[in-house]
Amino acid sequence: MAKRKVIKKKIVRKNIAKGIVYISATFNNTMVTVTDEMGNAIAWSSAGGLGFKGSKKSTPYAAQQAVEDAMNKAKEHGIKEVGIKVQGPGSGRETAVKSIGGVEGIKVLYLKDITPLAHNGCRPPKRRRV
Repeated sequence: MAKRKVIKKKIVRKNIAKGIVYISATFNNTMVTVTDEMGNAIAWSSAGGLGFKGSKKSTPYAAQQAVEDAMNKAKEHGIKEVGIKVQGPGSGRETAVKSIGGVEGIKVLYLKDITPLAHNGCRPPKRRRV
């Protein structure tokens, strides 16, 4: 039998100065994606991907760890200035935003809430009579 050659995938380091950090904080998890200004993903992380299971995924500490992991990956690509867009009602929102400001070498340009709001859409179900 011939030995198989193992080909390692080369990691491409981009040199991007500005980016956008999308924080999606749901009731069950917190996802963080770092993109360039065009919207191409550079790095991402989530509380579940870091090993937090069950109800621990929705904690502010897990959100902080997810942000720090994503920002460290993004700093390898040269990110220096970021804008923050936060979505969702989760408990990790504020902690995630604060932890981006705590990362060294990252300047925050703006903070924007992009949570979708209903404009009185569908009619709710009728009242329950017990």
